[in-house]
Order: sequence, then C-alpha cells, then structure tokens
Amino acid sequence: MKILIIQQKMIGDVLTTSILFEALKAEHPDAELHYVINSHTFPVVEHNPFIDKFLFITPEIEESRAKFLSFLKEIKSENYDAVIDVYSKLSSNFMTKFSGAPIKISKHKWYTRYYYTHTFKEATVAQTNAGLAIENRLQLLEPLVKEIPEPIRPKIYLTNEEIETAKQFLFDSNINLSKPLYMISVLGSGDNKTYPLPHMAKVIDFVVAKTKAQILFNYMPKQVDEAKTVYNFCNSETRKHIFFDVFGNGLRAFLAITHHCTALIGNEGGAVNMAKALNVPTFTIFSPWIIKEAWNMFEDGQRNVSVHLKDFNPEIVDNSTSKELKDNYKSLYELIEPSLFFKELETFLNYN
Repeated sequence: MKILIIQQKMIGDVLTTSILFEALKAEHPDAELHYVINSHTFPVVEHNPFIDKFLFITPEIEESRAKFLSFLKEIKSENYDAVIDVYSKLSSNFMTKFSGAPIKISKHKWYTRYYYTHTFKEATVAQTNAGLAIENRLQLLEPLVKEIPEPIRPKIYLTNEEIETAKQFLFDSNINLSKPLYMISVLGSGDNKTYPLPHMAKVIDFVVAKTKAQILFNYMPKQVDEAKTVYNFCNSETRKHIFFDVFGNGLRAFLAITHHCTALIGNEGGAVNMAKALNVPTFTIFSPWIIKEAWNMFEDGQRNVSVHLKDFNPEIVDNSTSKELKDNYKSLYELIEPSLFFKELETFLNYN
C-alpha cells in the first residue's frame, strides 16, 4: 500500500500531522508513506523514521503554474492507493484529484466533498487533553485503520551529534546547564499572534525575579528589532540574565538548543509545538482570536500550561465572532495583564 499525506504551510501543522505516519505504520508496517510539505518546514520532520519520502512544495512551485503542473504529474506517477488531504485547500484539492488514488480522504467541506471518497466533520469539543488539532487529524485514518489509536504525541527526532553540538555551543556561550535555562518565544508569527511587547517584558522580569534563570530569546532575524524592544522593556536586573545573541543558526539548531532548556515560555505558535515535541515543558500565552481548545495539546496544568483571554474574560470571547476577536486583537491582548496569570506561571516555574 502506498499512501500520500498532504499538509502544506505552517510548521506547527506539519509537525502535528506527522502523527498520522506513526499510526499508519503501526497497522500497516509495510506501507510506503509519502508526505507533501512546504520545503521550509522540513526541519521539524527530518529523520522521522515513519516517513518514507518527502515531496516538497517550493516557492518556485507556488509561483509558477507550469511548475505546479509538473508537481501534479509527479504525484500522479506515484500511483497512490490512498491520499489523506489534511490541508484541504485549493492546491491540495488539485493534488488529491490528480493523484488518481481510489481512496481520497479529507475534512468535510460542502464545496469540495465531491473530490473525496471519505470526508469527516471536525469536532468542536475535545475528548482528551490531546486537543482538537490531534483528535480531528486522527479521525481521518478511519478508512485505513481498524481502530483509531490513542492520541499520539508529535515527536522531533534529533541526532546525538546535533544534541552534543548544541550543548557545546551553549557552554561556549557561557551558559551553565546546571542552572535553569528558559527559552522565551518573545514574538508570534505575526502581530495578531504576538503578546504586547511591554507585557512580555513584565513576564520575563517575573521569571527572572522568581528563578534567577538564564534567558534565551527565540526570534527570526527579521524580528531582531522587535526582540530588542522587548529586551529594552525589561528591567536592568533582568537584562543581566538575558543572552540576547545566543540563538541557533537555523531551525535544527534552535531545536537542539531548546532540547537543553528547562522550559519554553511565550507566544502560542510553532515554537511551542516544537518544544512539546521535544518533551520540553511549555507555558503558552494564546492570542485572543485563536481557539485554545484546538492547540493546547497535552495540557496538564503542570508540564504544559496555557492562558487565554477566555480564562479571565469569558464573556468577551463567548459573545464575539471569530472575525471580531481577530479584528480587535490589539485591545483584547491588552486585557490579558501579566499579573492575571502570575500565580499560574509561578506554579509552573516551581513544578519545572
């Protein structure tokens, strides 16, 4: 049996969808499993032992109809027995249709249901602490497995060499791994997923005051000015604990460094999902418009904790549409004062 799974775009989505490969291999150990992903997301699934082949969507393919058509022909030539389209948007609709696979599976949408042989409506209430992102993906396996497995945790596979290289890098950067080391996800993937910078500085001040820990910042090169702004908002004592220039040269390096951290704290997004996949504790601050129940994966109140506007002002969230929450994210973010969750954060720091 040859199966294709399609999950484009975001790193967190690509990592989360990778659980399907482990589940399929458990029941079909001889199956050949392929994965369509955007090329920039490869580092989070590199060395995954359950994935046999990757098909990469590059920026060139996204920008050229001719190259996209060639990519579709490549998919068709593989003669898949089944396709699981987790992404379920126009580009993946075409991939599924062109594959010619007799079994085509995706989430239910009234305007694309004719592309597929099996569709599933997404649940809105989680049944386990795995969260809806995990549970809704696992139900897509129903046509191919006899029994849906228990929720599987996404995993990132680092090599021993990567782990040791990161350890030496931290040592050379004057980081003491016998003391607490926190990775701070200071910025989200966009403004509407970024906790206000003065608020984030107060969170970091609190962490340092309680733990005297060493602090690393996770940010992309293009975000250096915003990250520096957070640094400058922190008080002078806190800044002594921040190793601002210590960060990984590339995503795999970031993952290897995070492996050595005590915990990751900060904005919800790919970094949090990656930390969980490395079995590193997380404290997550959700954007007001993101559905917490979908992405608070494996939250247990101890190793994985999160906060959301709904925890403090449920009436605002319950009485607003998704669009209203997204449009007003700035003012709503301001309502999540750091002091509102300092008790939960202190409990998290003490436990971890």
